[in-house]
Amino acid sequence: MKIGILETGHVPEELTGRHGTYPDMFARLLSGHGFDFTTWPVVDGVFPPDIRACDGWLITGSRHGAYEPHPWIPPLEDFIRRAYAEGVPLAGICFGHQVMAQALGGKVEKFAGGWGVGRSRYRLLDNHGDGEELELHAMHQDQVTVAPAEARVIASSPFCRNAGLAYRGNAISFQPHPEFDAAFMRDLISARAGTLLPEPQASAALGGLGDEGDAAKIAARIAAFFRQAARVAA
Repeated sequence: MKIGILETGHVPEELTGRHGTYPDMFARLLSGHGFDFTTWPVVDGVFPPDIRACDGWLITGSRHGAYEPHPWIPPLEDFIRRAYAEGVPLAGICFGHQVMAQALGGKVEKFAGGWGVGRSRYRLLDNHGDGEELELHAMHQDQVTVAPAEARVIASSPFCRNAGLAYRGNAISFQPHPEFDAAFMRDLISARAGTLLPEPQASAALGGLGDEGDAAKIAARIAAFFRQAARVAA
């Protein structure tokens, strides 16, 4: 199965040599699940020729806000709406989660409660509103504050109510970063401490990082989504 990665941001240049790009991180996260990957850096205005160029699409994180006036965001939203309307599988992480929600009728805002940083606990929600608790890495200030009408909340936390969404039409997304391993999180938080992140919050997040948490469980869930969604789309 061929997955197209829509790259919506770049890893800070000083961290790329050690950790690679965001598409590299997703390829590592989903390795062993039988996928081939092709990347389009939409953040640089490079888009796929067609929504059917791949069997499914994965939208990465970004330092940008979905509501910011960047010239590549409206065509990305159009791509999302076309793919969704035709049932082509879509998955999004962090910014990808947010821009999908915005494109499909939800609302994204800079959260008044500040930053979510470091290892965070989320509850996966089943159809009865209860489910397994997972620990995943977070790095965001923006949130989906209003979910689209066609979305169901599948992950939540006290800090981030709409942390995971599943859509009626072949789409799924998560706010936390399963693709960020502990080493990258440590370097990223350190790089942003005292500038984007308040020093006390950055210090607390660094102290609580630990290992990779439950990233593999979310990877398995995303992989299962793509396989099942592709069968439905076919």
